[in-house]
Amino acid sequence: MSSQTQQTPAPATGGQGSHHYVLTLDLPGRMSSTWYGTITPAAGASRHDVFMALRNQISDQHPELSTGNVVFFSLEPNRL
Repeated sequence: MSSQTQQTPAPATGGQGSHHYVLTLDLPGRMSSTWYGTITPAAGASRHDVFMALRNQISDQHPELSTGNVVFFSLEPNRL
């Protein structure tokens, strides 16, 4: 079984977002891809809303990953 890892930061839009995310999708036996970056959720958005927005964005850009298994998802405030 072979896998590929892709790391693509989200495009920046004038500074960092309020939250940092990491999302890894896997197509077993084919590829594994990881995305990371920052995002500022809309007021009142839930963790699930952000997760679905990221999945939809990735699926739009990479249709083959629309059925990928989620291996890892993290969404944390972007502060130390």
